[in-house]
Amino acid sequence: MLLSIFLTALLPPAQASDTLLGVTVIADRAVVVSRTDTLSLENISSSDELVYLAPSLGLSDYGGLSGLKSISLRGLGSAHTAVYIDGVKAANVQSGQPDLSFIDFRSLSSAVIDYAQNSISFNTARPVFTSGQSFRGRASLEAGSFGTWMPSARLDFRLSDRVGASANLGALWSRGDYPLADGTRRTNNDIRQFKAGADFWGSLHRGEWHAKAYLNSAARGVPGSSTYPSDDRQDDANAFIQGSLHKAFSDLYTLDLSAKASLDEMFYTSSWGDNEYHQKGLQLNSTHRFALGKRLGAALNASVSHDALKADSYEASRTGITAGISASLDLRRLDINAGVQYDAWLDAGRGSRQAFSPWADLSLDLGGGAGLNAFVRRAYRVPTFNELYYAGYGNPELRPEDAVLSGLGLKWNRSSGDGWKLTASLDGFYNLLKDRISSAPTEEDPNIWLPYNTGRVEVLGAEAGLSLGHEGTRLDWGLRLKYAFQDATDRTPDGSSYGMQVPYIARHSLSAGAHASCRGWSASLDWILRCGRFDSYGQLPDWNSLNISAGKEFSLSGRLALRLGIKALNLLDCRYEAVRYYPLPGRSLQASVAVTF
Repeated sequence: MLLSIFLTALLPPAQASDTLLGVTVIADRAVVVSRTDTLSLENISSSDELVYLAPSLGLSDYGGLSGLKSISLRGLGSAHTAVYIDGVKAANVQSGQPDLSFIDFRSLSSAVIDYAQNSISFNTARPVFTSGQSFRGRASLEAGSFGTWMPSARLDFRLSDRVGASANLGALWSRGDYPLADGTRRTNNDIRQFKAGADFWGSLHRGEWHAKAYLNSAARGVPGSSTYPSDDRQDDANAFIQGSLHKAFSDLYTLDLSAKASLDEMFYTSSWGDNEYHQKGLQLNSTHRFALGKRLGAALNASVSHDALKADSYEASRTGITAGISASLDLRRLDINAGVQYDAWLDAGRGSRQAFSPWADLSLDLGGGAGLNAFVRRAYRVPTFNELYYAGYGNPELRPEDAVLSGLGLKWNRSSGDGWKLTASLDGFYNLLKDRISSAPTEEDPNIWLPYNTGRVEVLGAEAGLSLGHEGTRLDWGLRLKYAFQDATDRTPDGSSYGMQVPYIARHSLSAGAHASCRGWSASLDWILRCGRFDSYGQLPDWNSLNISAGKEFSLSGRLALRLGIKALNLLDCRYEAVRYYPLPGRSLQASVAVTF
């Protein structure tokens, strides 16, 4: 709040707007990337539904709403895939990526997949007001199978012509005792969760700013596998405050700035002993862009972060420094961007690591709505604290995973003045991962496994997409079809799995969807198929899942509206496992009621 008051008083008025528009600012990289996908999250309530939207996304899901969830992209693993919230990185030095269940998906509007940066950024929905409106709100309740209740509320405020605010509240209660294929039920899968967030947006003269505060608290069971059921419990608490500023000070110079402070705590109760983890994080990111002419630009980026973890078995802290320089050239139909980035990581009392990562990106306008894009870059993944220092498991001699990411894509768009839009895309990609971190038995005791730099992985793949939609005065509808092929092969010399598909990376992924809306009625269908998955035990069964939803909105009086909805998840009742021995729910139903005022 103090930030919003300060910026409001300091900066000159901007033009009034009924919609607080803006772009996501990712201020820790001075990278202009031509290959991104924007996913609408309008009808998404949890992270496991993301896989319906992008076939090259991989989700590790350890069972139901209480199970831990992480996401990966194009075969590189979750620790290699960065997660951003409103353009600011959500880091976890303990495991490499935060559990996605801490995100309130009902408050989001979109997610941007950046294939060159191997990242996904979740964006909070901005308030939208009609002319003369200064307040609007929404309260909803979703309830469904296995004792699941999900109330939520959102309030939007227009504080002035240039400042808006939103407050979000959400909760989740679930028994999670869904039936399994053998007639038993999932146990210890209950969860009680509370989420709250406050956002402030402001428009400036030639710029914008955003401040955010967020809290998540959860108490849940850790269900374990079907072969080894668990009575373990886990309590999570996540809180952060962050802010970002985008400001063009002149035609020559533009600044992107962001900062964040975070606190993450986890309390784990187990028959093997209890554990506590306390993480604190600070980061400051800046990008300085210079327009050196009509066609030439340059950028400098600098970031510093500090993360500290205190656990029962070890303590560690890491300071990270990033600095980069890049240049861009606009040749009318051809845009070329290239640069180099320096990263350094210093673990207090335990040594340091550093790396230079060059990159290049280009996009070519072929005319007629067609465009060609290509990128290549080097990327590092520093070992997590658990991999380095966890008592009885960590290996402090680990090196960073060294990767080369590359892609070549063609995209074509065609739209008409009467609401028709057709989009087609075809992408090929090649990722090479060296010094892959994997666990193996020790020579001294085969029963003790430790992480080693023993792996090499090559990921050769292709993605194709086709969408068709129409926006009319009464009827809106759309169709989409996406396919991904990923040959993610273990190329570790003399390895026992040489030439085999990397665990849990689907060789074939297909997703299809359709939606339509007319006079307050709406309906959608989403289907996904995953084939050709393996793990260390062998091949995993192929699986598919179908979700359908329908709803109707009623205008009551004035700006008061009521919406009723129903959703059927996994309608075909396919009993599948994203991770072996961690069965996911079969068919389930959700009903919802929402009031907008």
